Amino acid sequence: MTIKQLLAMGEKVLANRYGVGPEARMLLAYVLGAGDSYLLAHGEEEVAAAPHTTYLAYLQRAQRGEPIPYILGAAPFFDLRLKVTPAVLIPRPETEQLVELVMAWAKRRPQPDLHLVDVGTGSGCIAITLARKLPQTHITAIDVSPAALAVAQENARTYGVAQQIDFYEGDLLTPLTRPISLIVANLPYVTDGEWTQLDDGVKSYEPELALRGGQDGLTVVRRLLEQAKTRLLPSGAIFLEIGWQQGAAAVTLAQQLFPEATGESLPDYAGHDRFVYIQL
Repeated sequence: MTIKQLLAMGEKVLANRYGVGPEARMLLAYVLGAGDSYLLAHGEEEVAAAPHTTYLAYLQRAQRGEPIPYILGAAPFFDLRLKVTPAVLIPRPETEQLVELVMAWAKRRPQPDLHLVDVGTGSGCIAITLARKLPQTHITAIDVSPAALAVAQENARTYGVAQQIDFYEGDLLTPLTRPISLIVANLPYVTDGEWTQLDDGVKSYEPELALRGGQDGLTVVRRLLEQAKTRLLPSGAIFLEIGWQQGAAAVTLAQQLFPEATGESLPDYAGHDRFVYIQL
């Protein structure tokens, strides 16, 4: 079959799951090691048996609901292409905004000894991006999953920032003893009720450990803030990504645990509460 025929077939196979989208094209481009422009310019080119067979296998996986980044083994984040496996959450666009908020805070308050901690690092997307954008900042990345840490460390080596980031396996802040200037975290925040309604492609393939946040979605966030009370430096700050309906509850929690601090929820680009900012 030709490239054009395979694309048409792939789009038809994936139509029920993705509608009209780039997924079939992404898979074929990956199999052929080519870009979109090549696919367009060589639509009548016959595809050899081996890539043809591989493409069909990838289509079947995608049709069953396996996320495209897991099939490709990589996901975009800012200008990076990070390795992802089912051990880590696939980076979301909202988390890019979280990183932007942290960068803006760090640039307003330049500190030569800034100690930034990324809790629940997963693929390392937050820590690695911040290491590249804030080259004078020392970063600690923590995750409870050794498999996730292995992925994050490989991504850090790929982008040349492994020497700037210390990786620790552990439960939230428990591996650390030194004071912390800035905490950033995208922790599990899906409520038990929301979990039952998630797409099967998320529930069946992405790590439940990185998604489920208990009855109100704030179980893990609550534990992090309780630990942060004794570890955060005066004038330190915390940035959290939260569920879009959790803004008021998360701010109330922050005010209870940090009564002398300023706490506020911040919207994402869609206008939904998505982040909590705590400033001592």
